[in-house]
Amino acid sequence: MTYKLIDGKKQAQIVKDEVKERANYLRGTGWQPHLVSIDVGDNPSVSLYISNQQRACAKTGIDFEHRHYSSTTTQEELLASIHSLNIDPRITGIILQRPILSSLDLEGLENAIHPIKDVEGMSSVNIGNIVYGDSSLGPCTSLAAVELLKSTGLNLRGLEVVVVGHSEIVGKPVALLLVEELATVTICHHGTRNLAMHTRQADALFVAVGKPGLITGNMVKPGAAVIDIGINQVDIVNADGTHSTKVVGDVDFESVHEIAGWITPVPGGVGPMTVAMLLRNTIVAAERQKKLYEKNLE
Repeated sequence: MTYKLIDGKKQAQIVKDEVKERANYLRGTGWQPHLVSIDVGDNPSVSLYISNQQRACAKTGIDFEHRHYSSTTTQEELLASIHSLNIDPRITGIILQRPILSSLDLEGLENAIHPIKDVEGMSSVNIGNIVYGDSSLGPCTSLAAVELLKSTGLNLRGLEVVVVGHSEIVGKPVALLLVEELATVTICHHGTRNLAMHTRQADALFVAVGKPGLITGNMVKPGAAVIDIGINQVDIVNADGTHSTKVVGDVDFESVHEIAGWITPVPGGVGPMTVAMLLRNTIVAAERQKKLYEKNLE
């Protein structure tokens, strides 16, 4: 079977072009989208995320401000900083970088961000809004994964979809977003007794568990769309005997691409699209704040 690669970079550029146009319009009306990134401690992977976000913002006309806090920063200090950003009219978006120190209450910090400035879509309010059909500020990775499925042109109405993984920030929101599209959704997790039985029935398969190579070719329905959300670093032995690391997904690409109709690569699939969704959310947040401000002037 000939598979079609779902190019996350290509799809992300389409979103970025739209974001740039909307940002230009906002600036013309006196509103400058301004995103503040908060991170705590020293983590090389977080530093890479921040660099990617900063570059993407610069290219689309969004101001980006990086606020780094040491590992000794307390919950109370971070909450105070977030509250000050919430009431600052110059700041239109706030993102709290993951992972965060285990000594801090991540949920408490995320919910301290005002929902209208929560551009990562991680607050209980914005995740809960998906239940009522409002996904405009939903979790970026979940939005990205569903957008990539839509890019295949498949009719989501009635589509048999299986989501492997039920985290609050990816798996569950993905399922809710797909239900809103009238897809028929099954969620699998560590309590599922026969994973392959479910995945082989899926017209579209989303995988987000953090286990490299979990899904293999014999677990996929021929012609299915496979959206690999997993990002894992694995050790590999090179031809010269040296060791290095490689980024892979939760799907065994080599065996699955021979069966699937569409498949996302890792890297280059959901990752670039997630950054694009962050940019879109930042614009949506700025547009909402502008509208609210103008309404209060009436």
